[in-house]
Amino acid sequence: MTRRLLGALLLIVLGARWPGSATSALRASAPRESRPYLPELRTLSAATLTAQSVGSPLPPWQAGTLDIHVINTGRGDAALLILPDGTTMQFDAGDGGAPVGSPRGVPVVPDGTRRPGEWIARYASRVMSHYRTPGIDYAVLSHLHDDHFGALPELARHVPIRTMLDRAWPEYGDVSGGGTFPATDAYVAFARAEPSRMVRFEPGRTDQIRLLREPGAYPDFVVRNLFANGQVWTGAGQATRSRFPENAAALPADDRPNENESSAGIRVSYGAFDFYTGGDIPGRPRPGVADWHDIETPVAQVVGAVEVAAANHHGNRDSTNAFFVSTLQPRLWILQVWSSDHPGHDVLDRMLSKRLYPGDRDVLATDISPANRIVIGPLLDRLISARGHIVIRVERGGGTYRAIVLEDMDESMNIKAVFGPYQSR
Repeated sequence: MTRRLLGALLLIVLGARWPGSATSALRASAPRESRPYLPELRTLSAATLTAQSVGSPLPPWQAGTLDIHVINTGRGDAALLILPDGTTMQFDAGDGGAPVGSPRGVPVVPDGTRRPGEWIARYASRVMSHYRTPGIDYAVLSHLHDDHFGALPELARHVPIRTMLDRAWPEYGDVSGGGTFPATDAYVAFARAEPSRMVRFEPGRTDQIRLLREPGAYPDFVVRNLFANGQVWTGAGQATRSRFPENAAALPADDRPNENESSAGIRVSYGAFDFYTGGDIPGRPRPGVADWHDIETPVAQVVGAVEVAAANHHGNRDSTNAFFVSTLQPRLWILQVWSSDHPGHDVLDRMLSKRLYPGDRDVLATDISPANRIVIGPLLDRLISARGHIVIRVERGGGTYRAIVLEDMDESMNIKAVFGPYQSR
């Protein structure tokens, strides 16, 4: 079936505009060869495969679809991906940032009766309900800050994690040779309790995260490991080059590679669709430090243009530099935010600037704090959504995708807004 015919059918079903204004909600009408523990897919009835409509629960994932769930807990980054054959991947699961109750942060959502790890697990269990024995195939930890890894041990207590990719495993020592990472005893104990599931994240590779159920059914799907520990993919084969200097261990402590600069990141590609996420890498180093502290620029050179990008470092003031913005040129920006300094005013200005790249773009955020709104003011009015779980649903083949905002104050999974469909480039 041609992409044009698919588009026409979608228009009939959804009553949408093609490709439509992204700022209008669509109110629709009706790593191992042998994995014997892989859950079996349930067969979905035709009645469950309903259109995405405001006020209704999110329809289940369908085979051939790529779902990217950006989960808001108010306490850190958390994204669950359901790949086209049903393979699942968690990218970060945070529980950290400003102390709970601080005016610099936002409340835990849906509420404070459970820790974020359990809320993430409950969300994951709902969207993976098409499996007879739910479990997360891969979990990727971008770096060892609690707003990225703090919820992982709790998540794993409720939902099995089968393979864990960690940029620091197994040493948990500083890449520059001086000091240790700020990993908690709980996370280190979690990692070392089951060493058979732990894998060191290796930049450049495309075989560490792969389709496990029907690997031959979607040949145009790939997850590329882009960078970690200062090693950045070159764009050729699996080759990488180091962004960190050879004498990093001899530098003064304040000048050595830090935890954010050591983050791991990936690009998920499905046909013409590309999604980028990269932890907390910076792109605007502190005044007076060496240029190599800018990790975004060499990363942008190999990522290229994408459809959807998660802003680095929650849109903090040291991230999302002009070169990064003008190179990735995403149609959709995602801000995983919960603090008064997320995003920075200048960062949001760059993301929205048509001087940096032409054309329309939309920005969605998980939870803009009241304090941030006071500082940034009217610029935040240009976001199409400032609060809620965000689901990027990519249709079979990657030609079109939508952004769906879900209610985060309860577990209804009810749709608050639908934007799109967008056409992949």
